Amino acid sequence: MAEVNDNGSIQLFEDQKIRTAWDAEKEEWYFSIVDVVAVLTEQKDSRSAAKYWSVLKVRLKNEGSELTTNCSQLKMKAADGKRRLTDVANTEQLLRIIQSIPSKKAEPFKAWLAMVGKERIEETIDPEQAIDRALETYQKKGYDADWIHQRILSIRVRNELTAEWQARGVEQGREYAILTDEITKAWSGMTTRQYKNLKGLKKENLRDNMSTTEIILTMLAETSTKGYFRRRKAGGLLRERQRCQARRQGRAGCAAGVGIRNRDTGHHLAECRTAQSGCYRPD
Repeated sequence: MAEVNDNGSIQLFEDQKIRTAWDAEKEEWYFSIVDVVAVLTEQKDSRSAAKYWSVLKVRLKNEGSELTTNCSQLKMKAADGKRRLTDVANTEQLLRIIQSIPSKKAEPFKAWLAMVGKERIEETIDPEQAIDRALETYQKKGYDADWIHQRILSIRVRNELTAEWQARGVEQGREYAILTDEITKAWSGMTTRQYKNLKGLKKENLRDNMSTTEIILTMLAETSTKGYFRRRKAGGLLRERQRCQARRQGRAGCAAGVGIRNRDTGHHLAECRTAQSGCYRPD
């Protein structure tokens, strides 16, 4: 399989999470088979879905199907937060698996698959469509206009930073996470995990649960870090110097009168409140 990007994205089918990965070279999605089985068979947990898939694989093999042999494995984040090898299938393979599973959700799921593929192709051609869809999603969730504006801007800033990292040979995944932790610690004093714990978050997106102030500070830190990497020609694997510079630039980006604590009130600018609690939505 070619190098797979976006190897940690989540798609929602009827509010149920499907882990996915996007192969930019082949321009196709790969879906966690266990997640799809869980949705179609309405299993109570991933372990039950895994058992169902294990039995189905044996049955398909006994029937002479090469489907299970052709399916690939990718490392995807499990419920415990660790990345584990997971059976995945592209759209064509998944449609054949669905045919072997008696489910009232089969037809709606096929329609959903077609829509997911269509949206990704459209976004590849016109990246603005991805922003438009994010805007629509946040509006439906009830976020206020100011928050949405800053959040959309922060997505663009983050994409610019990761593009710079990629150009410098920083590896997607673990190395991105290390640098992100350094930037986050620079202005908040916490790693990403500690920050999520402060807000009582588990699988939820941290930035979707930040206040407008927190989002702005994150953007300032990432913009400053992007500028540092852009000025440097050195690339290659992540080095301690890069980590230190990410930390310094993160601090520099937030040094314009805000810092980790508000100087006037003494209050920490990293808040324990979350968007889920309604703090950043219209009254």
